[in-house]
Amino acid sequence: MASDLRLFLQGALLSYKALFRWLRPSAYLATKIIAPLNQILFFTFLGMYATGQNNASFYIIGNAVQMAAISGIFGVTMSIGGERWEGTLPYLFGAPANRLSIFVGRAFFHVIDGILGVFIGFLLGMVLLGLDLSQADLPALGLTILITTFSTSGMGLLLGCLSLITRNVMFVNNVVYFGMLVFSGSNLPLDTLPTWMQTISQTIPLTRGIASARALIDGKNFAYVAPLLLIEMLIGIIYITLGFALFRWFEFQAKRKGTLEAI
Repeated sequence: MASDLRLFLQGALLSYKALFRWLRPSAYLATKIIAPLNQILFFTFLGMYATGQNNASFYIIGNAVQMAAISGIFGVTMSIGGERWEGTLPYLFGAPANRLSIFVGRAFFHVIDGILGVFIGFLLGMVLLGLDLSQADLPALGLTILITTFSTSGMGLLLGCLSLITRNVMFVNNVVYFGMLVFSGSNLPLDTLPTWMQTISQTIPLTRGIASARALIDGKNFAYVAPLLLIEMLIGIIYITLGFALFRWFEFQAKRKGTLEAI
């Protein structure tokens, strides 16, 4: 147990540091500050123009929580895919280490980073757009952000495994991320979507997390959103399970075929 925990923490830290070794502080700040600011301002002003100024909080909250997907999808996917691109995948598959600790550890610091991103989104909404959190249950809102970031990172782990066999994984990431802007309800009320789109919305992360955040900021208590958060967590666990099963299958196939460098 102690060995697996040490492997989990060390692997998570080294993977996170290795991913961002090529980034300058200015580029990282642009990702954490400028990109969220642009997205929140764009969709909030567009939404207010289309539906009225009274609906500003709908778009601010939706896009602030959507920031979890920047770390959860792009960061986690690149942590897995980077093993192949940097040529370290054979060492990973050859190591006599707990595979689950290695796999889940790739998302650990991105969950923390994603939580920070959501907090920054809310801060920008409060300072620049007047978002009111006076009625919010702040501890419950913090738990909502944690669970939502966790479930989004679960999807990132699954997409990361797909990156092991995909040449242009950034195309997949962008399609998923921008698709979530529609399907998660961050910018469109779910009840206005066609039935088939609502069905997809119920199977992806963020949907219930965004709904929970809106309810809590509107004055609802934790008991009201607890069922939504439980399902959100289960969705994350399902994605992690699918991703880990795919990761192990790729490892088995790579070893059987002798194609560790290029699955």
